[in-house]
Amino acid sequence: MAFIQANIYSNVLEMEVNINVILPQKTEKVIGESTQQASTDVPVLYLLHGMGGNHSVWARRTSIERYVAQYQMAVIMPSTDLGWYTNTTYDMRYWDFIAEELPEICHELFPQLTTKREKTFAAGLSMGGYGALKLGLKKPDTFAAVASLSGAVAIGGNMEALLTIRNAKFWEGIFGPLDQVEGSENDPLYLVETLAASKKETPRFYLACGEEDFLYSANLQIVSKMEEMKMPVTFEHGPGNHTWEFWDQWIQRVLQWLHESN
Repeated sequence: MAFIQANIYSNVLEMEVNINVILPQKTEKVIGESTQQASTDVPVLYLLHGMGGNHSVWARRTSIERYVAQYQMAVIMPSTDLGWYTNTTYDMRYWDFIAEELPEICHELFPQLTTKREKTFAAGLSMGGYGALKLGLKKPDTFAAVASLSGAVAIGGNMEALLTIRNAKFWEGIFGPLDQVEGSENDPLYLVETLAASKKETPRFYLACGEEDFLYSANLQIVSKMEEMKMPVTFEHGPGNHTWEFWDQWIQRVLQWLHESN
C-alpha cells in the first residue's frame, strides 16, 4: 500500500486542506502484505474524523493502512476542522466540500479510483459518524454503504448532550438556531424519513457503539427509526466507551462488513 500526504486547495472553502490517502500498490518482497493490488477501478472509502481530530488521526491511532491492505481499497482521510460536515452559518461550506468537491478532486488526482456507486463508501467516528451517515442519507446515488462508529446521529432532539461538550454559541455557529435543528437537513432522523419517502435506492448502513458510550442511546434511537422505515441497517454493539480502543477494534469490523456486503 502507498500512503500519501497531500495538500489540496478547496475552491469551496477557499483554503488549503490536508488529506491523507491510502492507495493499493503492486509491491514485491514486502513482508506481510499482498503484492497483488488493484490499479484500476479501485474501491474507495472516505474515512472521516471526529472532534479534536484531523486528516492524520486515523493513521496515528489505528492500523488502518494494514487493515485495509487485504481488501485492495483506497482510503481518503480529509481534514474538515470542527465543521461538522455542514454548511455552517459562518459561511464555511464543509458539506459542499465533503459531498461534492472532495470526490471530484480525488478523482482528478487519483484516476485509478472507482466512479461506481457500488464501490464507493463512507465511514467515520463520532462527529465523523454523523458526517458519514449524512453522506449516505443525502447522497444515496453516490454511496453504496456507510458506517458510523459511536456517531452523534440523533442531534436534532438531543442538543442537551452536545451542550455538555461545547457551548450554545459554538453549535449555533454550525447549525443556526438550536430550536430549528430538529426537522432540518442537518437532523439525521429527519433525513431518514426524507430518504424513505423519496423511494430512492438506499445505501446499506452499519452502526456500532460502545455500551458505555454517552451516545449509545442516540444510536439506538436512529437504528429504531431506520428499522421502522425498512432501511437496510446493521447495528452492533459491545463493551466500550468513546475511545480509540473501541474504534481501532470496530473499524476492522467495518471493513469486513463492507467486504461481505459488497
